[in-house]
Amino acid sequence: MKQYPPYLDLQPVMSVQGTVRLPGSKSISNRTLLLAALAEGETLIKDLLASDDTLVMLNALQKLGVHWEQQGSSQDYLVKGCAAAFPQHHADLFMGNAGTAIRPLVAALAVLGGDYTIHGVPRMHERPIGDLVDALNHAGAQIAYTGQAGYPPLHIQRGHIHAQRLQVKGNVSSQFLTALLMAAPLMAKTYDVRIEVLGELISKPYIEITLNLMQRFGVTVEREGWQAFVIRKGQRYVSPGVIHVEGDASSASYFLAAGAIAGGPVRVEGVGRDSIQGDIRFAEALEKMGAVITRGENWIEARSGGVLQAIDMDFNHIPDAAMTIAVAALYANGTTTLRNIASWRVKETDRLSAMATELRKLGAQVEEGADYMTVTPPAQIQSASIATYDDHRMAMCFSLASLDGKARRGAAMRILEPHCVAKTFPDYFQVFAQIHHEELF
Repeated sequence: MKQYPPYLDLQPVMSVQGTVRLPGSKSISNRTLLLAALAEGETLIKDLLASDDTLVMLNALQKLGVHWEQQGSSQDYLVKGCAAAFPQHHADLFMGNAGTAIRPLVAALAVLGGDYTIHGVPRMHERPIGDLVDALNHAGAQIAYTGQAGYPPLHIQRGHIHAQRLQVKGNVSSQFLTALLMAAPLMAKTYDVRIEVLGELISKPYIEITLNLMQRFGVTVEREGWQAFVIRKGQRYVSPGVIHVEGDASSASYFLAAGAIAGGPVRVEGVGRDSIQGDIRFAEALEKMGAVITRGENWIEARSGGVLQAIDMDFNHIPDAAMTIAVAALYANGTTTLRNIASWRVKETDRLSAMATELRKLGAQVEEGADYMTVTPPAQIQSASIATYDDHRMAMCFSLASLDGKARRGAAMRILEPHCVAKTFPDYFQVFAQIHHEELF
């Protein structure tokens, strides 16, 4: 894994072209690790993402007594399932800033019982978890806050799950529902479990990933639209034997946007037209902006179709990839409006505020609302030092502002604390350099 300097200077790039093999999906990787740990039998997970967030989950599972083995120097891992009973009933678990790890693990531990403390980096202690804890405690779990109410760190003790009906709010993070869904078969030994969503459910494609992976491990969930989910009694997780992790569709967004902005073609491999990840719909947003998109079974390609055009679009379904559109808007004619992105505020940083601040440094006019943002590009993108807020997506997004587009030229970008990309894509800047055929270091 590359060691980054305190800052990285990116010079303006005239054109991009090439093929990128994507790292594994973070969402799929951490869900699959937990399901494999809870399942009966051994699971060979192929192409697991190598990142800080997956390392957090691997370390937590190891502390819980789950045995796993990396296969040589590959990203293939053999996980020995514990059949819904973690061997270690006492553990202190550090979860970094990995929402995909902490939320589902909290639910599983609360149902299975034991004595666990769960904590993370300071920013994790600012990310809400109260809706999930409330749903579990109302069902008979025993979870206490050891810091600020509604946020980690947490102390989980042995409770007595008895509820056949759980309710959870859907408007803050879809990971709360994912956590309950993944833990539900652990509850549904002698009775059906029904999970009801209160209010609007955001980030629905991530729930699709959860349901798809649960089914691969032998558990079927019955749906009533997006408002209720039923897990019939007696189902249990059983290893599928071998499971492949798709390339990360969120990471694909930066390279597809690069192709749309600066000529291309740029092809990403590891995701295709039949991906289970909702973020492949990012390509549809680029198409609306005028890019030319081609799709194959295991690849997607983007190239410029002329000057990009501003769009007004609801991004509730792809909030992570939507950040890339906010930077692509610098190259579009007109004002781009991103709607229904309130969830940005409770991610690795307050992304609405952070994006607005950094885009303004480049000369853009930005209007920041409670759940929307508008971006009007400058006549010329300005050079700037970009603060990354220890947020991997901030660093990756703003690398794109160094590209020369059809409407305006890119500028030199200084990316501060570039090492934050290790959360999901440790080699991002090396791969980014490859598509414009320059050495980064």
